[in-house]
Amino acid sequence: MKKTRFNYNKVIDDQYLPQDHSRQTTAVSCVRKIIRENKNIKTMMDLGCGAGKSVDFFHRLNSEINWVGLDIEDSPQVNRRTRNDVEFCSYDGINIPFEDNYFDLIYSNQVMEHVRNPRELLKEVARVLKPNGYFVGSTSQLETYHSFSVWNFTPYGFKILIEDAELQLTEIRPSIDGLTMLLRTGFGRPNFFGRWWRKESPLNKLIGLIGRMSKKNHRQINSAKLLLCGQFTFIVRKVVTSPDEISL
Repeated sequence: MKKTRFNYNKVIDDQYLPQDHSRQTTAVSCVRKIIRENKNIKTMMDLGCGAGKSVDFFHRLNSEINWVGLDIEDSPQVNRRTRNDVEFCSYDGINIPFEDNYFDLIYSNQVMEHVRNPRELLKEVARVLKPNGYFVGSTSQLETYHSFSVWNFTPYGFKILIEDAELQLTEIRPSIDGLTMLLRTGFGRPNFFGRWWRKESPLNKLIGLIGRMSKKNHRQINSAKLLLCGQFTFIVRKVVTSPDEISL
């Protein structure tokens, strides 16, 4: 019987692939871990906040966090906004209306694929982040068109954009697989598919099973899942350029 094989070629350097586990993740799980480990995060921005749904999540993690929502003036998500108990700001899609070194953390959940000028916006993210601040979120790789999306990113391509903005990528993890996302679109985006963000999606399960049978490590399995993922998560830090800068 022929031995089962799978493509474990690297999609990005090992230094960005975590070895602690190879489960799929979400932007929420990434930022939850960071905030629990960094109690001194006080100022944060939800970049592409839409209706502002994330504010309650962040306040449950840390009630002292100063949450700011930023988005363009008009989008399907912004137009569904009803709450007025937190700070919302508008911008032109590039220029962030805050001073340099302002935020401890910037959160971006499935937003970058909708940004027309990602290179320029990431430079603004770098400007308004405090030294050693975090840029955390997720974006699309193998995802069909949705809600005026304009890009899909490969993990390697995203890394290049991050480095061009003089930020430092520290971690990339696979999220929901691309085949499940394709089927979700083909069936008209039924609610049934929402479960595959809350637990391992079907193709990711298969990749994990083959990986364990082949005695691959978590880093290799993460690489295989990233090759076929619909979305991936990222953790980015602002590069410290001076010993006098204060770190988190």
